[in-house]
Amino acid sequence: MDSLPLHVCHVYKLSILLNRAYSLVHSTALAFLIYYRVSFLFQDLNIRATPGLVPWLLVFASELLLSFIWLLGQAFRWRPVTRTVFPERLPEDDKLPAIDVLICTTDPDKEPTVEVMNTVLSAIALDYPPEKLNVYVSDDGGSPLTLHGMREAWRFARYWLPFCRRYGIKTRCPEPYFSALSDDGGLGSSEFTTERQKTKEMYEMMKDSITKARERGGQGHSRSSTARDHPSVIEVMQDEYNGPLPVLAADKTKMPLLVYVSREKRPSHPHHFKAGALNVLQRVSSVISNSPYILALDCDMYCSDPTSARHAMCFHLDPNIPPSLAFVQFPQRFHNISKSDIYDSQLRTLFSVPWQGLDGLQGPVLSGTGFYIKRVSLHGSTRNIADMDLEELKQSFGSSNELIKSVRRIYEPNLMDDQDSLQKVTQLLASCSYETNTKWGKEVGFLYDSVVEDYFTGFRLHCDGWTSVYCDTSRPQFLGSGTTNLNDVLIQGTRWSSGLIDVGFSKFCPLIYGPTRISILGSMCYGELAFFPLYCLPLWCFATIPQLCLLNGIPLYPKVSSSFVVIFVFIFVSSLSKHLYEVLLTGGSFQTMKNEQRIWMIKSVTCYLYGSLDAIMKKMGMREASFFPTNKVVDDEQVKLYQMGKFNFAASNIFLVPMVAIIILNMVAFVGGLLRVMFVGDWDKILVQVFISGYILIMNFPLIEGMMIRTDKGRIQPSVTLLSAIVSIIFSFLGSIIISIC
Repeated sequence: MDSLPLHVCHVYKLSILLNRAYSLVHSTALAFLIYYRVSFLFQDLNIRATPGLVPWLLVFASELLLSFIWLLGQAFRWRPVTRTVFPERLPEDDKLPAIDVLICTTDPDKEPTVEVMNTVLSAIALDYPPEKLNVYVSDDGGSPLTLHGMREAWRFARYWLPFCRRYGIKTRCPEPYFSALSDDGGLGSSEFTTERQKTKEMYEMMKDSITKARERGGQGHSRSSTARDHPSVIEVMQDEYNGPLPVLAADKTKMPLLVYVSREKRPSHPHHFKAGALNVLQRVSSVISNSPYILALDCDMYCSDPTSARHAMCFHLDPNIPPSLAFVQFPQRFHNISKSDIYDSQLRTLFSVPWQGLDGLQGPVLSGTGFYIKRVSLHGSTRNIADMDLEELKQSFGSSNELIKSVRRIYEPNLMDDQDSLQKVTQLLASCSYETNTKWGKEVGFLYDSVVEDYFTGFRLHCDGWTSVYCDTSRPQFLGSGTTNLNDVLIQGTRWSSGLIDVGFSKFCPLIYGPTRISILGSMCYGELAFFPLYCLPLWCFATIPQLCLLNGIPLYPKVSSSFVVIFVFIFVSSLSKHLYEVLLTGGSFQTMKNEQRIWMIKSVTCYLYGSLDAIMKKMGMREASFFPTNKVVDDEQVKLYQMGKFNFAASNIFLVPMVAIIILNMVAFVGGLLRVMFVGDWDKILVQVFISGYILIMNFPLIEGMMIRTDKGRIQPSVTLLSAIVSIIFSFLGSIIISIC
């Protein structure tokens, strides 16, 4: 058994061959397009002096930028791999390493406490030796309701864990398990049915207790009135059980450790959002359990399969994998995604092709949740801790002697029996001033230079020589709550775009900082992610410039009778065909491709633009970094619309007005173009521009439907349509003036 591999890596040579052949052919077509555009600049001066030169140059610049981002993305497809694990070949339980689970929550009003506690319970119930499992929850809002929920979850866990272990339950998150009668456990047994009903009653008692606590305390109880100004609170849930609920007599095994942590927050000290919370949990866990491996989870990302820890250990303990392996990344999957997935909330384009491609290079990007990371990898670029003196260690890790001890003997738990000392040390580690004049957030722990702390931390780890692997199993290991309304999708996209552009235009730009530290292909992958929001520039251009020129009778593309038009047609068809091929390959459909194309267009003209502007303003000192948690509260009306495959346009005007204004402009341009073709007869020159407007309208028909057809609450309000029409008229008028003089 010891000689058998713990995992196998599969390299699909046919896929590699197809990907590289496509890249070569498509690159050749792009080269011809560039040749066509450049050759125009060397034509007769009279031709270059005609109106429309500036729009022509803008379109050319957009084509170059699109081609550049596309070229960077081809690195993902250079060597995609998949992996198979064999957890049954792992050593005995007593030889497995310990794991600390870190869970972060911020606002109980947006992240319901019952949902957070479900995540906590699923982590406690992982199929792993309980004495080697420790769960830490960061409550960044300092909410009394979250602390109450933790205590109630701990009480219920004394029923839940023995029940799961005794009957071999696979779905160990209570809410999805009790919501439907699954095939977990011994369904035919009367004993099982009785215990299941009793456990369900205990779960309902836990939920009722949390709900009543919220009702008693109101808004002030759910979220502390001093959410940004409160002392640190650390509470260790004790293994000794003194509550009224009896433990199942047949199973009195040891419970995992559960710790509540609310770090100190003061207005005068930056708290660095999620990265700051994770670093506090990292420090506190170092002096309590100090496990060599860490599982990071978002508060809504519950453990769907209890075997994820064993799957991860198949990589971390595999002797065939170098010790430079930093983390194992699992894909993010979501339990509330509709069949149509109109908002692309399942993130298929991220966790299918790109992450498999990165796994064939140096490993996937750290993805915020669902990863098992080696604690020592978060200790900065200096790995030889034993060679550092005490002063050097304190400059890196801070003044706590207990923390320094835990760092020096990384694989030894350092649980403190003295509760008074435990409180004193953990209060210091969770204080808002502890990181002052240290390397926390700069070189140690999760890094602060961007609101996308996961992306930036993963990039720095890879640049420091660490690697990672991607583990995508048939049964999802983790399931979260995907965004199911347009407003939240665009707010989330704005935040991500801002963080990515922030890194792209910093000294850590992947295309500059990366090539000397990681492979060229790896740098290209990170670069494509960093500059992905720049799609806003070419898409704004293609959604407006050809249309304005069409209304003014200015052609921007070769005549239909010209041989060069074949190049543009080929590039368009080639791109869509490759997208469709990858969608079908990952289990999607033609409708999936349409939805992804549509939401890409919508995001490009809204959140990608706003995120890029936000990053630029922060660089110029005009704004401070901000973070708003995505709303996880379920709204029945919006869920109904989402499940029906209808857009919910009850979104902010800052998102709606640009989208609707562009649609109105394209409707006018399309009709004007058709009239010009019928009455003027210059269809040979402008047919491509008419097609662009038509394609935009077809792909974004839900917007037209929301403006003109729908009457439900999710429609686009007439006031928004009117405002957008005014914006479109002003934009068209000013654009036409500029075009006529350029």
